[in-house]
Amino acid sequence: MHQRMDQLVDRVGKVEGNVAAVQEDISEMRPVTDDVKRWKLMGLGAIGVIGIGSMALGVTFADVIRRIVVAVIAR
Repeated sequence: MHQRMDQLVDRVGKVEGNVAAVQEDISEMRPVTDDVKRWKLMGLGAIGVIGIGSMALGVTFADVIRRIVVAVIAR
């Protein structure tokens, strides 16, 4: 009985050590994860700005082409 109790204490001690190591790893990973999330949000914002700019540019080109076609047909 005492031998099994000693084994159990050893196993619990190892588990506690492993849990402490995992918590330390997680605390080291958290800033990196936060940075990646921030980069992702910044990237999505940049894609949105580029999309709006591209849409405006496309509308401008479409208007220019329409005016050229009207000018050519009106001659």
